[in-house]
Amino acid sequence: MVAAEQLTLDVAVSDGRQNGTEVDLADAVLQAYGGDAKAAVRELLLDADFLRDQLHIAATIMSKGMGRGWMPKYERV
Repeated sequence: MVAAEQLTLDVAVSDGRQNGTEVDLADAVLQAYGGDAKAAVRELLLDADFLRDQLHIAATIMSKGMGRGWMPKYERV
């Protein structure tokens, strides 16, 4: 099994701009996967699944008082 590698995009984090121009994140992801759209979508889906799992774990172990009654949403509405 190949170890997972974190996707790194060549974009500025502070304001979403690079060299004074807007960065298209979709283009940056495709470029990171050499233009292979299926590979990019597969990896993004795996990332989303991993993050949902992490959110579930955090919500399970976090007390309601700590979040002042806030509970996470697992899907965009």
